Amino acid sequence: METDLYPPVKAYLERLGFEVKGEVRGCDVVALSAGEPELVVIGELKCAFTLELVLQAVERTAACDEVWLAVAASRRGRGRDSDPRVRKLCRFLGFGLLAVTAAGGIEVLVEPVPWKPRRDARRRSRIVEEFRRRRGDPVVGGSTRVPQLTAYRQQALAVAGKLAVAAARPRDLRAVAPDAARILQANVYGWFERVERGVYTLTDSGRTALAWWGERTATGHPEPVPDDEAGKAA
Repeated sequence: METDLYPPVKAYLERLGFEVKGEVRGCDVVALSAGEPELVVIGELKCAFTLELVLQAVERTAACDEVWLAVAASRRGRGRDSDPRVRKLCRFLGFGLLAVTAAGGIEVLVEPVPWKPRRDARRRSRIVEEFRRRRGDPVVGGSTRVPQLTAYRQQALAVAGKLAVAAARPRDLRAVAPDAARILQANVYGWFERVERGVYTLTDSGRTALAWWGERTATGHPEPVPDDEAGKAA
């Protein structure tokens, strides 16, 4: 029972110098440090690590300085308290995590820390770059099963539009697509073919895709499309 976890957790926090009381305004455990200003610690108890435990802890964050989660230690280390993803989640959220053994012992799995979101500079820069390179706002937020009209695909379509009129060299296409040379050489979508050295034209699949995308960019087609049509656009 959760009440069995309370005495060991209370004793642990008291050893750290806190005064501890149970069930204070809906919180399983509340601990206050001596002195002014006091450090407020809230603990939540569950027999196992659950989403509900995390949600309770999130609700407590605005009312305290530290949040501790306490769970019963799993037998043979097969429970969620032994899952490295759980510990990573607690570190990410800044929560402390305690495992209470059947004998009443306490194992500190994660120490609480101030919440600080970890930045992924590389991912952030890619998002910003794609945002700035994309022309207009061609994809409705929340769209599913719809090929994404990325900045790269927009340039590829611009190249396809020119090649639909006449074969051309990469340098002739830079005005509509700065990355034309790279797009033609990579030919990710199979839309282009080289007819002679440095000269490219549009394939049948390129013409199909150009027509498909032209219709949808003109109508702002946001709904899911059949898989065969999505394949044509790829």
